[in-house]
Amino acid sequence: MTNASILVIDDDQDLSMLLSRLLSKQGYTVSTASRGAVAKEQMAGKKFDLVLCDHRLPDTDAPQMLEHIRATSPGTQVIIITGYSEVRLAVELMRKGAFDYIGKPLYPDELLMRVQDALAADGHEGSGPVNGNGAATKTKAPKPGSAKTSDYVEGTGPAAQLIAKHIGLVAPTDMSVLITGETGTGKEFVAKRIHQESTRGAAPFVAVDCGALPKELAGSELFGHTKGAFTGAVTDKAGSFEQAQGGTLFLDEVGNLTYENQIKLLRVLQERKIKRIGGTKDIDVDVRILAATNEDLDRAVAEGRFREDLLHRIQEFTIHLLPLRERKEDIPRFAKHFVELANARLGRQVTGFDDAAMQHMLNYGWSGNLRELGNVVKRAVLLSSDAHITSDCLPAVVLSGAQPVRHGNPTSTADSGTAPVATMGDDLRSAALAAEKDMILKVLERNGYNKSRTAEQLHIDRKTLYNKLKAFGLEV
Repeated sequence: MTNASILVIDDDQDLSMLLSRLLSKQGYTVSTASRGAVAKEQMAGKKFDLVLCDHRLPDTDAPQMLEHIRATSPGTQVIIITGYSEVRLAVELMRKGAFDYIGKPLYPDELLMRVQDALAADGHEGSGPVNGNGAATKTKAPKPGSAKTSDYVEGTGPAAQLIAKHIGLVAPTDMSVLITGETGTGKEFVAKRIHQESTRGAAPFVAVDCGALPKELAGSELFGHTKGAFTGAVTDKAGSFEQAQGGTLFLDEVGNLTYENQIKLLRVLQERKIKRIGGTKDIDVDVRILAATNEDLDRAVAEGRFREDLLHRIQEFTIHLLPLRERKEDIPRFAKHFVELANARLGRQVTGFDDAAMQHMLNYGWSGNLRELGNVVKRAVLLSSDAHITSDCLPAVVLSGAQPVRHGNPTSTADSGTAPVATMGDDLRSAALAAEKDMILKVLERNGYNKSRTAEQLHIDRKTLYNKLKAFGLEV
């Protein structure tokens, strides 16, 4: 997209200036804002094609800014700028409508690639579907002379084989399927495979991200509206049900639907009829429903947030996708696939990982699952100067072997227990060690892993920094 308008929201004035210069040289029109309030004022008076938003701002944060952008300018793409220690939150923001995230330190080639992908996107898809049975990434055509890379790769472990078996069994039927699993495990990919292997494979597949839909627009998106039904309804609009006629409608993060829209959805599933907002006539629909969620809908029913009768309707068959940390036997295969995709995208000829780097990949907890793996591999290919990716091409948090916490704060991490000297427990000293380790990681990332500059900013000498890195098991 030429002459695209980009808003950079970051309170780091130096970084904002660098991004502005970099993007302006590429022909983009760039505005900057150091606070969320200033950004909102600018967005009220001008439409931006893309927003680059730092996760932490003086007066707000990325989740609140994303919610505001989705409500006021649904067509604007959003890329979150964050540290890799916050990747779990960044991936969660992608589920809520962000296009992608990019980790600090920022590299010009990587940033421009993400910006180009976001501006070329045709809607609210993220960085490409990835799944718990295989991996898929939406990419541009390979560069001339490069080998064509398949969009999909199948896992070979027991979990992948079971998912493939379940897809083969349920796809030919017309049963409603609920696909469950953590963010980034690729629920949409499984839905597409079910559609492709069904008798509806030649008909439309329409995906709706219920988590990214502003609540006031969800009814219009699903069921359509008539001209004049509400302010801004200047023409009749067919909703997702009509667009998917004869095919499959995929409702991602279905638990985010309002209670009112849950009632409307239940009526459609029972009667196979819809009524546009503002309309008076019923419209017959022939659509198969596939739904996905990363939350416990049984608990949502118990808490009164989700209708039990609707759950029974969408859960005629269930497929659960395991997180990547529970199927590590497939990590080398998926990583190789992402290397091939990155080579095609970046014009590189990286062949894979050396043994030490792959061991780090296997030890890491992958809180963002395959989506995070794809981003880390793409970044590593970009940074690699050799045929094999080495450990210094990986983010510090991957080198640390940090594992995701199952309960509590979703952005926190716990040590993997892979024999670092400084172990983390529940006492005060352990809490201090965890905070110290987190600070070292953040400063390292901010300085591009320059140890001298990191030691200087931490007010310690290089030898002390090396000792601390060794104590925490950080091979940086």
